[in-house]
Amino acid sequence: GTTGLAGVLGLAGALPVGTPLLLDVGHTLPPGGDDLSHGRGLDCWEVRKHNSSEWCHFIQSNPDCQLDGGFLDYLNGVFCVFPPRLLPLAVTLYALWLLYLFIILGVTAEKFFCPNLSAISTNLKLSHNVAVFSLTSPLHGVTFLAFGNGAPDVFSAVVAFSDPRTAGLAIGAIFGAGVFVTTVVAGGIALVKPFTAASRPFLRDVIFYMAAVFLTFLVLYLGRIRLGEALAYLGLYVFYVLTVVLCTWIHRRQQGDGLAPPGPWEPEMPTDAEEPEPSSTNSGDYGEEYRPLLPSRETSLHILTTALSPLDYRKWRRKPWYWRLFKAFKVPVELVLLLTVPIVDPDKDDLNWKRPLNCLHVLTSPLLCILTLKSGAYGLYQIQGVFPVWGLVTLVASALALIIFITTSNEEPPKYHCVFAFLGFLASAMWINAAATELVNILRTLGIIFQLSNTVLGLTLLAWGNSIGDTFSDLTMARQGYPRMAFSACFGGIIFNILVGVGLGCLLQMTSSQPLVKLEPDSPLVWVLAGALGLSLVFSFVTVPAQCFQLGAAYGSCLIAYYLLFLCVALLTEFRVI
Repeated sequence: GTTGLAGVLGLAGALPVGTPLLLDVGHTLPPGGDDLSHGRGLDCWEVRKHNSSEWCHFIQSNPDCQLDGGFLDYLNGVFCVFPPRLLPLAVTLYALWLLYLFIILGVTAEKFFCPNLSAISTNLKLSHNVAVFSLTSPLHGVTFLAFGNGAPDVFSAVVAFSDPRTAGLAIGAIFGAGVFVTTVVAGGIALVKPFTAASRPFLRDVIFYMAAVFLTFLVLYLGRIRLGEALAYLGLYVFYVLTVVLCTWIHRRQQGDGLAPPGPWEPEMPTDAEEPEPSSTNSGDYGEEYRPLLPSRETSLHILTTALSPLDYRKWRRKPWYWRLFKAFKVPVELVLLLTVPIVDPDKDDLNWKRPLNCLHVLTSPLLCILTLKSGAYGLYQIQGVFPVWGLVTLVASALALIIFITTSNEEPPKYHCVFAFLGFLASAMWINAAATELVNILRTLGIIFQLSNTVLGLTLLAWGNSIGDTFSDLTMARQGYPRMAFSACFGGIIFNILVGVGLGCLLQMTSSQPLVKLEPDSPLVWVLAGALGLSLVFSFVTVPAQCFQLGAAYGSCLIAYYLLFLCVALLTEFRVI
């Protein structure tokens, strides 16, 4: 062990500065070696091969078991806090917390991140047809809210790429979600509501998606992503956006009207799958239909308590029990988010201005940002070793909140109210990033407990969790009579996820000294994933035009059967049966 380490250090000293050095942790010392008993230099997956009495010492002494980022040390908790006989209890608690993290991601993106992005696009005078993902059939416009819809996927990918040990999670999640959405969701839409697909948008999206999959297959084959490849991902997405805008413009010119109104196939669709009533932002909408016709002056305390209530009790009474149960789980998350994330609603006369709550946001949002950035490392830093950064932010923000409260009124929003949309966008992004970090860490912990690779966890748990919201919303749109819109969403939305998720995730990890990211597949499962996704796209690319774009039960059944076959092959590959 000492000789090998000296050789590695000597080699590292002989290499030029900035040369990336990759150590293969897969080759470990033979049983009985000194390092085996102490856990130094071994893969963290080796912990379950030891006696249960040695688990805690192995975790605490092995550098590979140290989780980067996050507020909770899940490995230390399951192997040190819980005794070995209570391991099933720890796994159950972690699984429940994993489900709750998915709820946090969904609520934050849907009710806070997307509305603020919409408000920003309105303030910047951007048309929703150009600034939001408008997933329609002929007018398949790229819109600003694409980022909102794909925020959990992109943030999860960025967090996973930040650590080489969890990069497999990102690859598995991006490919796994792609296979799931283009087979199960697209097939489910065809089963629920047979329809005729829009030919040109479908062919355009499938071609771009196949190009993105081929680019990802290429970088996996090369084993690294350099600056050029990362920029190629982002450049391909920009080219996709320009192509969509150009196709929309040509389509409108062919109609003979540069501002053609939306057709009957492209109405304004609700984004809230749980509540199809027209609503846009936060708890201020919960009691919209019960507001009095004549406005009345309200006290600041009443405005604050009303704005912080995530429940509409009239709606609560008429909803079924399962809705109430799910809402009860979401209420704590919504309450904390209402306290820390401001929302600007351009569709309201008062722009959702709540003076006491917005003044509170001036304090809570900056505190949230610095205490979640790098898991609080910057917020807890002490200036000159005396005064913490969070204390300075509290003083400055409190003074600013007091000034805003004194110089504004409850009835009319200030002229600078649009700034709160940017503050809300930043705060909700930090919430999503913090939840995604915990999500990646707990998935890696579950992989170590069950001896599963990051790739299989990404293609199953992470992919299913990030896709469940899109699944329900797309199937709901299909049942309501808009299958073309839902089908377009299956192929249009995930293009953003793969191109921006991989491109931005790898670009943020590059430094001037090491302008590349290593991508070494941890198992043959990665190639099964890439091949399955490419094959599913080729299948749709060939069969949909062959059916004259008439999609029905046969097409949907084939896609769902294909996904089940893929899942069986993937699991058999993971457990080395194949």
